[in-house]
Amino acid sequence: MQVDVLAITDHDTVAGIGIASEYAKNSNMKLSIIAGIELSTSWHGFDIHIVGLRVNKDDPVFLQRLEGQLAERDKRAERICQKLAKCGHEGIYDLALEIADGAQISRNHIARALVQKSICTHAQQAFSTYLGKNKRAHVTPKWISIQEAIEWIHDAGGQAVLAHPGHYDMTTKWLRRLVSEFAELGGDAMEITHPNMAADKKKLLQEIMSDNALLASVGSDFHFPSRFTELGRRLDIPLSCTPVWHNWNLATSKEVVQ
Repeated sequence: MQVDVLAITDHDTVAGIGIASEYAKNSNMKLSIIAGIELSTSWHGFDIHIVGLRVNKDDPVFLQRLEGQLAERDKRAERICQKLAKCGHEGIYDLALEIADGAQISRNHIARALVQKSICTHAQQAFSTYLGKNKRAHVTPKWISIQEAIEWIHDAGGQAVLAHPGHYDMTTKWLRRLVSEFAELGGDAMEITHPNMAADKKKLLQEIMSDNALLASVGSDFHFPSRFTELGRRLDIPLSCTPVWHNWNLATSKEVVQ
C-alpha cells in the first residue's frame, strides 16, 4: 500500500476508526491510524465539509453531538430513495443498506446501489444524474453550521480543516469568503491539493491559505477503490507551506490509534 500514516475521516461518524486500527494491528501493518472525522455543515446553501484530525473518538460529548448528524443522514437517505422511487427506481434504499453492511448509509452507498441495478454505469454518473445538487433525487440536508463543527472538533481535542475547497461549485469570490469566515471562526487548516487538481487551482488555494494564515493539509478524499481516486498519491505540497502535522509526534500522540 506504501502508506504509513492514514487518517480515518468518515462522514459524521468515528465508528470506523477502531475497526481500521484493529485490522492494521492483526495484519501486522506498520500503519499509524489518525483518529478523524468529516463533519457535514451548511453555509449559504452550500454543503461544506470540515475535517477533524486527532479527535478523541471516545469523548462522550462528541459522540452525543454526532448522533444528531447521523439521524439527519438516515432521514436524508430515506428521502433520496423516495425521490428515486418516484423516478421509477424501486428498492434502492434496501440495497444501499445492504451495501453499507452496518455502516452509516450515505449517498455513496446509494450511488453504488444505482450501479448494481444497472441504472447508472458508474458512481459519478449517479451523482451527475440523480444525487448531485439540483438533480432529480437531491435532498437538501439540515446540517450544523461551520462554527459548530469547529467547536465540536476543538472540544474533542482535534484540529479543524476545511476539506477539499477546490471541489465546491462556487466562484473564486465566494471561495475567498468561505475560507476567510472559516479562519475567523477559529479553523486551523485547509486542504490545498488533492489528486488530479489543476496547477492553477493549486496555486489559488495556496494563495488563499496564506492570506488567511492557515496551515496546509492534503487529502485523497478516498471513499472506496476506483479509477478516479488513488489513496495517498499526488499530494505533494510546497516546502513554503506549514503542514497541519508539522508539530505532531506520532510516536507519543494520544490521538494516534495504535
